[in-house]
Amino acid sequence: MTELGPVAWPPAPIRTERLVLREPEARDRAAIIELFTSPEVGTYIGGPRPRDEFERSLPETPERRPGLFVIELDGAMIGTIELNRRDAERRSHVRPDSGEAELGYLLLPEAWGHGYAAEACAAALGWFADAFPGEPVVLCTQTANDRSMRLAAKLGFVEVQRYEAWGAEQWMGVWSPVTPPA
Repeated sequence: MTELGPVAWPPAPIRTERLVLREPEARDRAAIIELFTSPEVGTYIGGPRPRDEFERSLPETPERRPGLFVIELDGAMIGTIELNRRDAERRSHVRPDSGEAELGYLLLPEAWGHGYAAEACAAALGWFADAFPGEPVVLCTQTANDRSMRLAAKLGFVEVQRYEAWGAEQWMGVWSPVTPPA
């Protein structure tokens, strides 16, 4: 995936009622390792990464790039959220230039079931709508991922297509920012 484009980065931390969305920092390394090596988190994304290999490959200060936020609760990282431009060869083209942004998120299992994903995704989509007025965002998930399917509906994503990939049925939805009447 490519960068988001000409937008000031990093933005000021985004604060919600309970969360802060910010750039990754060195203090997040242990939580990032837990996130990407967790069997529960890896269930619908191809499985967990091998811990030893992932620890060796992860730099001391995790990668910072446009569109990548750490989700922080009470001073501790509980997950990540990303908005990235999709490559032209990807399956959907909801924009004429096929460079739509895709929303992705991962939370540690202990953060599941508290509404943090919805709160963080809504904040990230709000930031995106301000930074890129009128641009749609896509979200892809396995149809078997009930939590992700419910979250997509709650956030206002509308189904574009279903397709088979990675041995499972995938769902793609699109979200378009609401433009207030002039």
